[in-house]
Amino acid sequence: MIANKEHVKNLIPQKQPFVMVDELLNYTEESLKSRFTIVAENLFVQNNYFVESGIIEHMAQSVALHTGYQFFLMNKQAPTGYIGSIKNIEISRFPKIGEVLETSIAIIQEFMGITLVEIEVKIKDELIAKGQMKTVLAK
Repeated sequence: MIANKEHVKNLIPQKQPFVMVDELLNYTEESLKSRFTIVAENLFVQNNYFVESGIIEHMAQSVALHTGYQFFLMNKQAPTGYIGSIKNIEISRFPKIGEVLETSIAIIQEFMGITLVEIEVKIKDELIAKGQMKTVLAK
């Protein structure tokens, strides 16, 4: 577990105010669990709610955190990546300021810098969003 927000920020290519992950809770080669607390100052907060684009960006940054931590373990700098596709995203509700997202990613397939993942976002035990995302590392 990495709860130091500064360390987590160094594992992803995004910089403030665009950082949407706070903690790395669990890591394996095939999965990751991240945490993110919604604050009023977040770019994606509107009318006290974290909106759809923020949830999707948080999902993508959770994938980036997996890749960044993988590279950190190899003593390499985290690469830049891009969202290649988003599929079957379902959002059942928008989180409020102060709520904590816990996001799990499971790698379905990884090949030549292209990663396909299944993502679930929960608040406590409530599933609020899920879907698949394909990311591509920059060459």
